[in-house]
Amino acid sequence: MVDSRTRIGWGFDAHRFGGSGPIVLAGVVVDQARGIEATSDGDVVAHAVADALLGALALGDIGMHFPSSDPEMDGMNSMELLARVIRIIEDRAYLVGNVDVTVIAQSVRIGPYRDEMRDRLAAILRIDRSLVSVKATTTDEMGSIGRDEGIAVTAAVTVYR
Repeated sequence: MVDSRTRIGWGFDAHRFGGSGPIVLAGVVVDQARGIEATSDGDVVAHAVADALLGALALGDIGMHFPSSDPEMDGMNSMELLARVIRIIEDRAYLVGNVDVTVIAQSVRIGPYRDEMRDRLAAILRIDRSLVSVKATTTDEMGSIGRDEGIAVTAAVTVYR
């Protein structure tokens, strides 16, 4: 029998570059000059983690809970959206165990911002920074991300009772 006290979720988000800056990842400004096309602030890290958390409990995705057609989502701070997802998880008596994030981008560099991103995610998720992994990769110039048209993020989480 499977232990239902621990669950795993996986999330993904991708957006095109465009509009005015900045690019924000995990609540941290990583590029002032460029922007991301999105209804909210376009924080793909926050979106992927939120989807992973919702998926862990089979609660759908952020589009179900926070549709882009809702005027409240226009320009929304995605870390606040992630905080709302944490409340949904905690309302069901679950806590976050850990999170592993991969930023996939050709030119956005997260190295100088990694520790601050980990700190911000840890604070929102209510876990120790040692339980938050943030890493990055490129697509070696393959596909739309390799042509520097946008950015994507994957996230894996565990939640437990």
